[in-house]
Amino acid sequence: MSLKPDIVLVGGGGHCKVVISIIKRLDTFNIKGISDLKENLGKEVLGIETRYMDDQLKELHDKGIKYTFVTLGSVGNPDNRIRLFEMLKQTGFEIPVIISKDAMVDESVEIEEGTVIMPGAIINPGTKIGKNCIINTGAIIDHDCTIGDHVHIAPGVTLSGSVKIGSGSHIGTGASVIHGIEIGSRVIVGAGSVVVNTIQDNKKVMGVPARDSNLSLL
Repeated sequence: MSLKPDIVLVGGGGHCKVVISIIKRLDTFNIKGISDLKENLGKEVLGIETRYMDDQLKELHDKGIKYTFVTLGSVGNPDNRIRLFEMLKQTGFEIPVIISKDAMVDESVEIEEGTVIMPGAIINPGTKIGKNCIINTGAIIDHDCTIGDHVHIAPGVTLSGSVKIGSGSHIGTGASVIHGIEIGSRVIVGAGSVVVNTIQDNKKVMGVPARDSNLSLL
C-alpha cells in the first residue's frame, strides 16, 4: 500500500501530460485518476485513467482524498482554470505547488498554491508568483518579479528583473519583457513579442516592439 497521499488531476490533455510527468518524477503523490468531461471517461493520459467527472469531486473529498490539481491548460483565456480552481477550493481540497526537478527556483522565491513550474524554468531571487499559475517549459523569470494569480507564462518567455504581471494575463511563447515593465490584468502578449512599455489591463499586444492590437478583451 502506497504511503503517498492520493491526488486527483482536474482536466486532461497536453498540459495534464506534463504535470503527470513531473509528479511521477517527484514521487510525492499517488495519482488516483483524472477528472474530465463525460465523453473522456475511460481515456488514459500517460497511463492515468480518466475516472471521474467534476460533479464527483465533492464525494471524493468526503471519502478522504485531500489533494487535487488543475491540469487544464489555457491559451489566452484563463476563465476555465479559474473556475476549476475556485470550485476545488470551495470543496475544501488542498492544491499543492508542483515544481519540476528540472527547474531552477531560488529558495527565496514565494509561490502560492496551485502553481506549476515546468522543466527548464529558471526563477531568480526575490520573485513572487501567485495562485494557479503556469510557469511553462524553459521560461526565465529574473529577480524581483511579481506575477499575479492565474497567469500563464508560456514556454521560452523571458522576464527581465522587476517585471510585474497582473492576474489572468498570458505571456505568449518566446516573448520578452524588459526590466521594470508593468503588464496589467487579463493581458495577452503575442508569441515572440518584445514588451518595452507599460501595458494596461484588458489589452492584446504583439510585435517587436509590442503594440496594442486594438482588440480589447471582455
